[in-house]
Amino acid sequence: MRSHLLNDVTAEQYRRSVTEGVERVASRLASTRQPFTGVTPDELAPLVAAVDLDKPLGDASAALDELEQVYLRDAVYFHHPRYLGHLNCPVVIPAVLGEAVLSAVNSSLDTWDQSAGGTLIERKLIDWTTGRIGLGPAADGVFTSGGTQSNLQALLLAREEAKTDDLAKLRIFSSECSHFSVQKSAKLLGLPPQSVVSVPTDRDKRMQSVALAAELELCAAQGLTPMAIVATAGTTDFGSIDPLPEIAELAAQYGAWMHVDAAYGCGLLASPTRRHLLDGIERADSVTVDYHKSFFQPVSSSAVLVRDGATLRHATYHADYLNPRRTVEERIPNQVDKSLQTTRRFDALKLWMTLRVMGADGVGQLFDEVCDLAAAGWDVLAADPRYDVVVRPSLSTLVFRYIPTAVTSPAEIDRANLYARKALFASGEAVVAGTKVDGRQYLKFTLLNPETTVHDITAVLDLIAGHAEQYLGENLVHAS
Repeated sequence: MRSHLLNDVTAEQYRRSVTEGVERVASRLASTRQPFTGVTPDELAPLVAAVDLDKPLGDASAALDELEQVYLRDAVYFHHPRYLGHLNCPVVIPAVLGEAVLSAVNSSLDTWDQSAGGTLIERKLIDWTTGRIGLGPAADGVFTSGGTQSNLQALLLAREEAKTDDLAKLRIFSSECSHFSVQKSAKLLGLPPQSVVSVPTDRDKRMQSVALAAELELCAAQGLTPMAIVATAGTTDFGSIDPLPEIAELAAQYGAWMHVDAAYGCGLLASPTRRHLLDGIERADSVTVDYHKSFFQPVSSSAVLVRDGATLRHATYHADYLNPRRTVEERIPNQVDKSLQTTRRFDALKLWMTLRVMGADGVGQLFDEVCDLAAAGWDVLAADPRYDVVVRPSLSTLVFRYIPTAVTSPAEIDRANLYARKALFASGEAVVAGTKVDGRQYLKFTLLNPETTVHDITAVLDLIAGHAEQYLGENLVHAS
């Protein structure tokens, strides 16, 4: 079994095995004609269940043959231009190259004696990102597994900086369109359900600063503590960006920690044309960025950044076997001192390779392309009498719903839209997401692929309308 260990003796075997795997994936990518096969759980589950994990195949080629059947053939392929579903981006080749390198070397980014240069590369990228944000010379941060973890850590710091033992008095303010991880974080931090105050949004799905001011005033009047204000720069459903300068003013006035969840909108940091949409983010106490959304990186690649690096001490614990206190005195850079995780992948290498090959402008231009596409998609939807579109996009998301010509109940329209989404997914021809707006069922295009065209958008809209009309027609027949 030692023949399977990666080392100097097996280097050639490693080369052959990985090359074969890359060739299989490349072949699959080159031959994929739609984003999904339409396979159902009932169809695929028996194939996976039939695999006896206690009887190894003993051969990488045989394992890859099997993998074709249980995964590669039926995977949902985000690189396809008609994948318009969730916040999943196609990935850039330099980042995939970085992924291959980091997986093989397998550095762990918790301590210097496990990562050496990797530690310095991650720190350099943190400095680069905080510089792009404008957080100042004392800024710092650390890579995380994703936006949920980044938001959790930011709110942990906010809780500790609030300096109170009475958790019941703490309040977090976020818009009604903010990510659910705000509520989840509050629960994990031991805060009661009422600690998260939902602030109404305007017609563009941006937090209403007037409503936020009223909630903060009420908080003060009740003797409660405004622990944090979470502004969103790119909501999951609408891509809307909260009024960051106004929120920053209110945070300063009421002494609240300002966190900006820019998991989606962080691509604007590299945009040659749209960086101004993030004006005000430089006043945040902490920021979440997800490079695996709008920097076209493989999952996972996220970071939490803070204005004052000293606040990261709230996540610091010293273990004699790992990062004893003497290492601080010896100025040994241990990233575990800043992280909620201990063992941690060298995900920063993917972004490093991307910037070294493509440059920040190259990444930003790709994000600009999908934002331009969303603007064009808005024009298409606004001109199409079959659809109601909700918000003119700030980023690359479109939320809309099919409206039949014949008058029917809103509930029936909900069911027609839900059916259309499911039928489209089952066909495999395209993948779209769904959400609810004011209790009604809507559909969503999340445009993160520069290869997607306006023609793709119009073609998918025609497919959706066809499925919805089929559903309504069948229901009309059954009703009569």
